[in-house]
Amino acid sequence: MRRVIAIAVAGATLGGCSSFSWDSFKSAPAPVQVQLESVPPGADAVTSVGPGCKTPCTVSVAAPDSGFSVTFNLPKFQPATVPVTVVRNPGDLTTQASTTVDPNPVVAELQPAGPPPRVRKPRPKRPKPAAAAPAAEPAAASGSAFPDPNAPAQR
Repeated sequence: MRRVIAIAVAGATLGGCSSFSWDSFKSAPAPVQVQLESVPPGADAVTSVGPGCKTPCTVSVAAPDSGFSVTFNLPKFQPATVPVTVVRNPGDLTTQASTTVDPNPVVAELQPAGPPPRVRKPRPKRPKPAAAAPAAEPAAASGSAFPDPNAPAQR
């Protein structure tokens, strides 16, 4: 009889507690090992959930419910970001719950950064040359400050 009363009292106190949640009985997700690789190797790889390393390497990630990303940086190469999907298998009576990431290993092929773009200076525009005067009009050429190169030489 005392057990029944103790269970009833415990149930009444827990039932009235607004902070009680069944989530407190769930275990934290186990960390997942993620391999990080880059071509060429030696890039700094940083996950969006925190840990990072220099490739090739392995990091332990507490996988979030949604996916995350890995950003690879290497001097003289363009940065690359690879999305990673988290796949959770809740398990059942015959199988254990598991968490995997896809892709694993996470590989980034880094592209060389091109030379910085050259800045072209605009060239000043040259004035268009005047239309050549026809040879039949010697009077127009005589008003010029320059002698006509086609005219016969004068002595």
